[in-house]
Amino acid sequence: MTGDPGTGAAVAGDAAIRVVLVDDQALVRAGFRMVLDYSGDMTVVGEAGDGAEALRLLRTVETDVVVMDVRMPVLDGVEATRRICAAGPTPRVLVLTTFDTEADAFAALQAGASGFLLKSVPPEDLLAAIRVIAAGDSVVAPRITRRLLDRFAGQLVAAGPATPAVDGLTDREREVLLLVGQGLSNAEIAGRLTVAEATVKTHVGRILAKLGLRDRVQAVVLAYETGLIRPGTTT
Repeated sequence: MTGDPGTGAAVAGDAAIRVVLVDDQALVRAGFRMVLDYSGDMTVVGEAGDGAEALRLLRTVETDVVVMDVRMPVLDGVEATRRICAAGPTPRVLVLTTFDTEADAFAALQAGASGFLLKSVPPEDLLAAIRVIAAGDSVVAPRITRRLLDRFAGQLVAAGPATPAVDGLTDREREVLLLVGQGLSNAEIAGRLTVAEATVKTHVGRILAKLGLRDRVQAVVLAYETGLIRPGTTT
Protein backbone atom coordinates (compact mmCIF):
# COMPACT_ATOMS: atom_id res chain seq x y z
CA MET A 1 0.00 0.00 0.00
CA THR A 2 1.24 3.44 -0.83
CA GLY A 3 0.56 6.65 1.05
CA ASP A 4 0.25 7.13 4.79
CA PRO A 5 -2.82 5.31 6.12
CA GLY A 6 -2.47 6.89 9.52
CA THR A 7 -3.13 10.47 8.54
CA GLY A 8 -6.84 10.44 9.31
CA ALA A 9 -9.39 12.17 7.08
CA ALA A 10 -7.99 12.80 3.65
CA VAL A 11 -10.34 15.41 2.23
CA ALA A 12 -10.07 19.14 2.51
CA GLY A 13 -10.42 20.56 6.00
CA ASP A 14 -12.32 18.45 8.49
CA ALA A 15 -15.00 17.28 6.04
CA ALA A 16 -15.95 13.62 6.28
CA ILE A 17 -14.99 11.30 3.45
CA ARG A 18 -18.21 10.52 1.57
CA VAL A 19 -18.53 6.83 0.69
CA VAL A 20 -20.95 4.83 -1.45
CA LEU A 21 -21.16 1.07 -0.79
CA VAL A 22 -21.88 -1.24 -3.73
CA ASP A 23 -22.47 -4.93 -3.02
CA ASP A 24 -25.28 -7.32 -3.92
CA GLN A 25 -25.42 -8.64 -0.34
CA ALA A 26 -27.30 -6.34 2.03
CA LEU A 27 -25.66 -7.96 5.05
CA VAL A 28 -22.19 -7.17 3.70
CA ARG A 29 -23.17 -3.56 3.10
CA ALA A 30 -24.57 -3.33 6.63
CA GLY A 31 -21.27 -4.59 8.04
CA PHE A 32 -19.24 -2.10 6.04
CA ARG A 33 -21.59 0.72 7.02
CA MET A 34 -21.14 -0.13 10.70
CA VAL A 35 -17.35 0.00 10.36
CA LEU A 36 -17.41 3.30 8.47
CA ASP A 37 -19.94 4.91 10.82
CA TYR A 38 -17.58 4.34 13.74
CA SER A 39 -14.52 5.65 11.90
CA GLY A 40 -15.06 9.26 12.95
CA ASP A 41 -14.03 10.70 9.58
CA MET A 42 -16.29 8.92 7.06
CA THR A 43 -19.97 8.93 6.19
CA VAL A 44 -21.92 6.53 3.99
CA VAL A 45 -23.97 8.65 1.59
CA GLY A 46 -25.60 5.78 -0.28
CA GLU A 47 -25.79 2.06 -1.04
CA ALA A 48 -26.42 0.04 -4.19
CA GLY A 49 -26.97 -3.65 -4.87
CA ASP A 50 -25.40 -3.77 -8.34
CA GLY A 51 -23.34 -1.69 -10.72
CA ALA A 52 -26.26 -0.24 -12.64
CA GLU A 53 -27.95 0.94 -9.45
CA ALA A 54 -24.64 2.44 -8.34
CA LEU A 55 -24.33 4.50 -11.54
CA ARG A 56 -27.82 5.90 -11.04
CA LEU A 57 -27.09 6.68 -7.39
CA LEU A 58 -23.84 8.48 -8.19
CA ARG A 59 -25.71 10.93 -10.39
CA THR A 60 -27.60 12.12 -7.30
CA VAL A 61 -25.04 12.18 -4.46
CA GLU A 62 -21.63 13.81 -3.97
CA THR A 63 -19.15 10.99 -3.37
CA ASP A 64 -15.41 10.76 -2.69
CA VAL A 65 -14.87 6.98 -2.69
CA VAL A 66 -16.94 4.07 -4.02
CA VAL A 67 -16.37 0.73 -2.30
CA MET A 68 -17.21 -1.71 -5.10
CA ASP A 69 -17.80 -5.46 -5.19
CA VAL A 70 -16.62 -7.27 -8.34
CA ARG A 71 -19.15 -10.00 -9.03
CA MET A 72 -22.72 -8.69 -9.02
CA PRO A 73 -25.87 -9.19 -11.12
CA VAL A 74 -27.13 -6.73 -13.77
CA LEU A 75 -23.79 -4.88 -14.07
CA ASP A 76 -20.58 -6.20 -12.53
CA GLY A 77 -18.12 -4.15 -10.54
CA VAL A 78 -15.43 -4.01 -13.21
CA GLU A 79 -17.72 -2.52 -15.85
CA ALA A 80 -19.29 -0.17 -13.31
CA THR A 81 -15.78 0.96 -12.31
CA ARG A 82 -14.86 1.55 -15.95
CA ARG A 83 -17.92 3.79 -16.46
CA ILE A 84 -17.38 5.69 -13.22
CA CYS A 85 -13.73 6.39 -14.00
CA ALA A 86 -14.51 7.37 -17.59
CA ALA A 87 -16.96 10.01 -16.33
CA GLY A 88 -14.38 12.05 -14.41
CA PRO A 89 -11.65 12.17 -11.77
CA THR A 90 -14.05 11.61 -8.88
CA PRO A 91 -15.32 9.57 -7.24
CA ARG A 92 -12.42 7.15 -6.91
CA VAL A 93 -13.06 3.41 -6.68
CA LEU A 94 -11.84 0.84 -4.15
CA VAL A 95 -12.65 -2.68 -5.32
CA LEU A 96 -13.33 -5.32 -2.66
CA THR A 97 -13.85 -8.97 -3.51
CA THR A 98 -14.12 -12.38 -1.89
CA PHE A 99 -12.16 -13.89 -4.75
CA ASP A 100 -8.37 -13.74 -4.56
CA THR A 101 -7.75 -13.94 -8.31
CA GLU A 102 -5.19 -12.04 -10.33
CA ALA A 103 -7.68 -11.75 -13.20
CA ASP A 104 -10.14 -9.82 -11.04
CA ALA A 105 -7.43 -7.54 -9.68
CA PHE A 106 -6.01 -6.87 -13.13
CA ALA A 107 -9.43 -6.14 -14.63
CA ALA A 108 -10.28 -3.75 -11.79
CA LEU A 109 -7.00 -1.83 -12.11
CA GLN A 110 -7.23 -1.61 -15.89
CA ALA A 111 -10.81 -0.33 -15.52
CA GLY A 112 -9.48 2.54 -13.41
CA ALA A 113 -9.83 1.38 -9.81
CA SER A 114 -7.48 3.07 -7.37
CA GLY A 115 -7.31 0.06 -5.10
CA PHE A 116 -8.03 -3.66 -4.78
CA LEU A 117 -8.51 -5.48 -1.48
CA LEU A 118 -10.04 -8.72 -0.24
CA LYS A 119 -13.18 -8.47 1.89
CA SER A 120 -11.37 -10.49 4.54
CA VAL A 121 -9.02 -7.60 5.42
CA PRO A 122 -9.27 -6.26 9.00
CA PRO A 123 -11.60 -3.24 9.43
CA GLU A 124 -8.68 -0.93 10.14
CA ASP A 125 -7.12 -1.85 6.78
CA LEU A 126 -10.36 -1.03 4.99
CA LEU A 127 -10.53 2.37 6.69
CA ALA A 128 -6.87 3.05 5.91
CA ALA A 129 -7.44 2.14 2.26
CA ILE A 130 -10.39 4.52 1.95
CA ARG A 131 -8.35 7.35 3.49
CA VAL A 132 -5.40 6.76 1.18
CA ILE A 133 -7.62 6.65 -1.91
CA ALA A 134 -9.52 9.77 -0.85
CA ALA A 135 -6.14 11.50 -0.52
CA GLY A 136 -5.39 10.71 -4.16
CA ASP A 137 -3.09 7.73 -3.82
CA SER A 138 -3.48 4.01 -4.55
CA VAL A 139 -3.99 0.94 -2.42
CA VAL A 140 -2.25 -1.84 -4.28
CA ALA A 141 1.28 -2.64 -3.18
CA PRO A 142 3.63 -1.70 -6.05
CA ARG A 143 5.20 -5.15 -6.21
CA ILE A 144 1.78 -6.80 -6.39
CA THR A 145 0.90 -4.44 -9.21
CA ARG A 146 4.00 -5.44 -11.09
CA ARG A 147 3.31 -9.16 -10.57
CA LEU A 148 -0.19 -8.69 -12.00
CA LEU A 149 1.02 -6.65 -14.95
CA ASP A 150 3.88 -9.01 -15.75
CA ARG A 151 1.36 -11.82 -16.03
CA PHE A 152 -1.04 -9.90 -18.27
CA ALA A 153 1.41 -7.63 -20.09
CA GLY A 154 0.82 -9.39 -23.41
CA GLN A 155 -2.76 -8.15 -23.42
CA LEU A 156 -1.69 -4.64 -22.44
CA VAL A 157 1.01 -4.18 -25.06
CA ALA A 158 -1.18 -5.67 -27.79
CA ALA A 159 -4.16 -3.51 -26.84
CA GLY A 160 -2.40 -0.21 -26.15
CA PRO A 161 -0.51 1.67 -28.86
CA ALA A 162 2.11 4.17 -27.78
CA THR A 163 0.70 7.54 -26.83
CA PRO A 164 2.22 10.88 -27.82
CA ALA A 165 1.74 12.01 -24.21
CA VAL A 166 4.66 9.84 -23.09
CA ASP A 167 6.87 11.64 -25.59
CA GLY A 168 6.14 14.86 -23.70
CA LEU A 169 7.92 13.62 -20.56
CA THR A 170 11.40 14.84 -19.77
CA ASP A 171 14.23 12.31 -19.68
CA ARG A 172 14.14 12.32 -15.88
CA GLU A 173 10.36 11.91 -15.79
CA ARG A 174 10.58 8.98 -18.19
CA GLU A 175 13.27 7.47 -15.97
CA VAL A 176 11.05 7.86 -12.90
CA LEU A 177 8.07 6.36 -14.76
CA LEU A 178 10.16 3.32 -15.67
CA LEU A 179 11.09 2.81 -12.02
CA VAL A 180 7.49 3.31 -10.86
CA GLY A 181 6.49 0.69 -13.42
CA GLN A 182 9.01 -1.73 -11.97
CA GLY A 183 7.28 -1.54 -8.59
CA LEU A 184 9.67 0.77 -6.75
CA SER A 185 8.38 3.07 -4.03
CA ASN A 186 9.29 6.76 -3.95
CA ALA A 187 11.95 6.05 -1.33
CA GLU A 188 13.47 3.28 -3.43
CA ILE A 189 13.47 5.47 -6.54
CA ALA A 190 15.16 8.24 -4.56
CA GLY A 191 17.89 5.82 -3.52
CA ARG A 192 18.33 4.56 -7.06
CA LEU A 193 18.60 8.06 -8.54
CA THR A 194 20.44 9.59 -5.55
CA VAL A 195 17.89 12.36 -5.09
CA ALA A 196 15.58 13.43 -2.27
CA GLU A 197 12.33 11.51 -1.85
CA ALA A 198 10.46 14.84 -2.09
CA THR A 199 12.01 15.33 -5.54
CA VAL A 200 10.72 11.94 -6.66
CA LYS A 201 7.26 12.80 -5.34
CA THR A 202 7.35 16.01 -7.40
CA HIS A 203 8.36 14.08 -10.53
CA VAL A 204 5.58 11.55 -10.00
CA GLY A 205 3.05 14.35 -9.58
CA ARG A 206 4.18 15.98 -12.82
CA ILE A 207 4.05 12.65 -14.66
CA LEU A 208 0.47 12.05 -13.50
CA ALA A 209 -0.53 15.59 -14.50
CA LYS A 210 1.07 15.39 -17.95
CA LEU A 211 -0.43 12.00 -18.72
CA GLY A 212 -3.83 12.76 -17.19
CA LEU A 213 -3.60 9.86 -14.73
CA ARG A 214 -5.21 9.43 -11.32
CA ASP A 215 -2.39 7.72 -9.41
CA ARG A 216 0.77 5.63 -9.69
CA VAL A 217 -1.17 2.41 -10.33
CA GLN A 218 -2.55 3.99 -13.51
CA ALA A 219 0.98 5.14 -14.35
CA VAL A 220 2.22 1.56 -14.12
CA VAL A 221 -0.60 0.35 -16.35
CA LEU A 222 0.21 3.05 -18.91
CA ALA A 223 3.91 2.14 -18.87
CA TYR A 224 2.96 -1.39 -19.89
CA GLU A 225 0.25 -0.32 -22.32
CA THR A 226 2.68 1.85 -24.26
CA GLY A 227 5.37 -0.84 -24.30
CA LEU A 228 7.66 1.39 -22.24
CA ILE A 229 8.04 -1.58 -19.90
CA ARG A 230 8.11 -5.23 -20.89
CA PRO A 231 7.76 -8.26 -18.59
CA GLY A 232 10.94 -8.75 -16.60
CA THR A 233 12.32 -5.30 -17.38
CA THR A 234 14.98 -4.11 -14.91
CA THR A 235 17.38 -1.20 -14.85
